[in-house]
Amino acid sequence: MAKIKSVFFCKNCGVESAKWQGQCPSCQEWNTYKEEKIIKNKGPKISRKRANPAYNINEIVPEQSIKFSSGDNELNRVLGGGIVKGSLILLGGEPGIGKSTLLLQSAIQIDAKVLYVSGEESIQQIKLRSERIGIQNNACFLLSETNVLNIESQIDETEPEIIIVDSIQTMYSPNVESTSGSVSQIRECTGMFLRIAKEKGIPIFIIGHITKEGNIAGPKLLEHIVDVVLQFEGDQHYTYRILRSIKNRFGSTDELGIYEMNAKGLREVENPSELLLSLGAEELSGSAVAATVEGARPLLIETQALVSTAVYGTPQRSTTGFDGRRLSMLLAVLEKRCGIALANQDVFLNLAGGIKIVDPAIDLAITASILSSYNNIPISKRIAFAGEVGLSSEIRSVNRIEARILEADRLGFEKIFIPHNNLKGVANLNVGIEVVPMKKVTDLMQALFT
Repeated sequence: MAKIKSVFFCKNCGVESAKWQGQCPSCQEWNTYKEEKIIKNKGPKISRKRANPAYNINEIVPEQSIKFSSGDNELNRVLGGGIVKGSLILLGGEPGIGKSTLLLQSAIQIDAKVLYVSGEESIQQIKLRSERIGIQNNACFLLSETNVLNIESQIDETEPEIIIVDSIQTMYSPNVESTSGSVSQIRECTGMFLRIAKEKGIPIFIIGHITKEGNIAGPKLLEHIVDVVLQFEGDQHYTYRILRSIKNRFGSTDELGIYEMNAKGLREVENPSELLLSLGAEELSGSAVAATVEGARPLLIETQALVSTAVYGTPQRSTTGFDGRRLSMLLAVLEKRCGIALANQDVFLNLAGGIKIVDPAIDLAITASILSSYNNIPISKRIAFAGEVGLSSEIRSVNRIEARILEADRLGFEKIFIPHNNLKGVANLNVGIEVVPMKKVTDLMQALFT
């Protein structure tokens, strides 16, 4: 006789509780508990079976992970060189950002048998989208299904080499008495796909929606189960899309993939520096070019600042693509150490292209753009900057300075300002660009505006 039990799950971390609680004791989030009905069957107790033996760590021979190309160079870079067999990969992002397009594009490009499972669209809709992309693949099979048991039977029948599930929130298992998208259903369905991936050695891509806070919907346990967590982000007002790796058991999490959205789908951007720069003929104040590094890829990005007299009582500090607290620190350094009166000035900062950068090496370019706007003196667009600004206005050394200089030299820049402590690392670098070392922000002010 089946017994129905009512339990409560935290939507954020998946912790189970017998009663509703206002605050989760595990993740400390408020109002995240949701009631679900669980049906438990009374049956004979399962006897203990023989467990797997334990092995000495020195006797274990590790297996090399087999990777193969996805047909997408940007996706390969973020995954750490390619797709690992038997891996479970979670792709998250905002609605309409291009998650389904990215994986469908990879499904019809890859040289393998692919099963594309959609719980949101019909197979006719997916076919129309694939025709818009303009690529044909005879080894790609489409399935519109939400029942995971039916999906498993189709996997046994078609025997694919790669599986794509769009999305995990639409899948359900009849073994769990709750609606699709609930904590129990997401946990059960993800566990089933994990078992299929490990038993059959098939890599599985899972698309996951995100909440209004920017987290992947469902329990936090979902991100712990999978092998790789990818984040697809970007501003819908721009054509650029950024693919980041939040978790990767088979590679680095510092890599970055850049795409451009157009009428035919997503286009790989092999040289993002040329797209993130506006190298026009007219030079305007408040603009400076930063030499940054995302993962193993050097980028040159334009920083734009606007400094104007505050009309209201409290000056505004607005940033796009940059940490607002770090901007406040740079403004305090300019006022305290350099004598620039910014306490009654509105400061607006923007990184061109809608990209978000956390590299501290762009401090020098941001400082230069603020000083340029404050003095209303333009900076040449053939000058690049790379350096971190400290609290004493010293310009601190940054990593991978050689890659930054080589990228600026390749794009035809004439001069680059770098920290003085990085000068030894580029002594033997054969480039045509002029390398100018800087010790303090006051040295930068004197070199640019005197």
